Amino acid sequence: MLAFAGLAFCSNRSYAQEDRSRTSSQTPEPCEIGPLTEAGYPNIYCFDLIPTPQARGVVGRVDLLRPESPFTVAVDRDGMHRYRIKIDLENLPDPATFGVGYETYIAWLTTPELRLVAKLGEVKNGSQVVGEVSLNKYIILISAEENSAVEQRSGKLVLRALSPSSLMEAHDLAILSPVAVLRSADIQNENTMHHNHGDQWRMPPGHPDIQMAPGMHSLKPQGRPYLPSDTGQIPLASEQETVSLSDGDTLRLSTGRVRKSINEKELILFGFNGQFPGPRLDVDKGATITVEFYNGLDWPTAIHWHGIRLDNQFDGVPGLTQEPVQQGETFTYKIVFPDAGIYWYHPHHREDIQQDLGLYGNMLVDSEGFLDEVEVEDVLLIDDILLDESGVIAYGRDEANFALMGRFGNTILVNGDPAYSLDVKQGNRVRLFLTNTSNTRVFNLSLPGLAMKVIASDVSKYERESWVENVVIAPAERYVVELQFTTAGNVPLVNRVQGINHLSGVFFQESDTLGFVNVEASEYSFDEAEHLALEENVDVVADIDDYRDFFDVPPEKELLLTLEVEGLDPVVSQLMQLDPVFFNPVEWSGTMQMMNWQSSTSQVRWILRDRKTGEDNADIAWSFETSDVVKIRLHNDRDAFHAMQHPLHLHGQRFLVLEQDGVRNTNLVWKDTILLPVGSTADILLDVSNPGKWMIHCHIAEHLEAGMKMVFTVDGESTVPNHK
Repeated sequence: MLAFAGLAFCSNRSYAQEDRSRTSSQTPEPCEIGPLTEAGYPNIYCFDLIPTPQARGVVGRVDLLRPESPFTVAVDRDGMHRYRIKIDLENLPDPATFGVGYETYIAWLTTPELRLVAKLGEVKNGSQVVGEVSLNKYIILISAEENSAVEQRSGKLVLRALSPSSLMEAHDLAILSPVAVLRSADIQNENTMHHNHGDQWRMPPGHPDIQMAPGMHSLKPQGRPYLPSDTGQIPLASEQETVSLSDGDTLRLSTGRVRKSINEKELILFGFNGQFPGPRLDVDKGATITVEFYNGLDWPTAIHWHGIRLDNQFDGVPGLTQEPVQQGETFTYKIVFPDAGIYWYHPHHREDIQQDLGLYGNMLVDSEGFLDEVEVEDVLLIDDILLDESGVIAYGRDEANFALMGRFGNTILVNGDPAYSLDVKQGNRVRLFLTNTSNTRVFNLSLPGLAMKVIASDVSKYERESWVENVVIAPAERYVVELQFTTAGNVPLVNRVQGINHLSGVFFQESDTLGFVNVEASEYSFDEAEHLALEENVDVVADIDDYRDFFDVPPEKELLLTLEVEGLDPVVSQLMQLDPVFFNPVEWSGTMQMMNWQSSTSQVRWILRDRKTGEDNADIAWSFETSDVVKIRLHNDRDAFHAMQHPLHLHGQRFLVLEQDGVRNTNLVWKDTILLPVGSTADILLDVSNPGKWMIHCHIAEHLEAGMKMVFTVDGESTVPNHK
């Protein structure tokens, strides 16, 4: 398998795979400007094939289709996006037209430097899927050849196309952003990476692989900065504890400041019960517990029990299901756990600050027969935090900053530690429960040399287990994976992604080692057949069977995920013109840290827009009854001022991701959060089972603060199993 990414001027429509293939008499539509918005930027999933002069009249296009994957974003271990290549052709003449001896046409894949040429396969008039790619920039060539057995291109070139990402080029900033260049001439110490403003804002560290754009040093966020005060008695953070709770038990949970050393920097952070992260709660499916909560912070707060289909009054959303809990006040939650799996809890008030500083913890809900026995289990909370040599970079007190792209940290933490470690024995089967608690960052996790078996996600197991080399996990998502360590040694847990330098128009590899699994040599027996076997979860299939009649109904609701900005600094507005040429489907890292840092929620408005009524965010008024089954179409606007991925979370319910960009999902799992990449369209099927007023929002914390949220109402009696 080879792999690549995508160009030119394409429609933002969705195109399916072989099941929607054309007949040879149908002309493929050109990849034109998309109908959804008027910006007219190039599509990133479709591009036109350009004929050579001798092939004038031949029409062709390439569509990049979602490959089979348990994730809504498919990349390889290095973070390069994976696509299936569909080629549509019309008016291809007899190959002999291009020379004596030519009998067929072959499609080829090559790099922009033409250093590598890979054969995709034979093509003809009509539609065909010819392979899979995962490279950043590439070229597709179609040539006339003597026969289909040729392995190297030697015939006449007929059609060619550049990937969408190839449109990115280095820019002359003096032309693109004269304001930035003129302003930078008045700034001293242009190469200084940190700057202290008089009102105590500290400039964040820039990305180590990207030079700061000119004119950035004079910028700062609006309003006042916030960091926890370093006064009074602040205890050292305790190690995370596991608390086992039975039906009817009571847990006392409190918030407060804690001290913790990370990379030899002593930080003032937040903790639950003095722990960073908060305690892990182990409960049985069907149990009900009471949580007596006390707020010791100087912020109002509440606790949201993420993914749990609990009674609405205890969902923990200030202003919707409860009043915020002020400093020194208490609130009592009663939580029922109807579904087995891995869940988490966190604040739902200024979570851009409170969650980022450490207010989060896991809940592991077990059920007899849910998962089989393995030798080792571990629960991983994966986060990042933004630090400089002085400590945590300040947050916006009056309003959130980092409003454009969300706050990317520069130090990755696993269970609150920058150096994860797990000890196992050779031959051990290991199960990992993964939760992404970061404000913004999407992780691409792998253990080099080991395949992982994906078992479950947010609210259930998958219909079928599957093998993967890497796990793409967005903020708020959870995955359960299993693997077996058959070789002794230290195996790194790594996050490998592809960053983009928009100033120079290039991709670059980013790799972070989160820690190691230390495999002790040991005698063991290995049943390869048992190891490779993939189980079909008949209980999940049977549950989903009740909903299959709704798979093909038209969408009842449609949401557009987009953005409006007003009042950004002219330097930022001009430099952001670099973006629209090509948006990476996922913004993997903070490569535009300064522009992002100074953007505030009064300047940036992230939007959920009802495509049928035109209403936005809080003005949307959806109403359902329990037992309703509702198909919702989600479209992530590629033509937004700064398009980026959105992890969209629905409170109190569960849903299936039925299809994405016209490609049907063949291995379903119940979810509460979907990662929707730039320009993508997904159909989800909502199981309306839980009465109350529930929120839908982007789980990038700064996007939520910038308005990307709505409420829907559910009337009727609960149909959630195990509700009491």
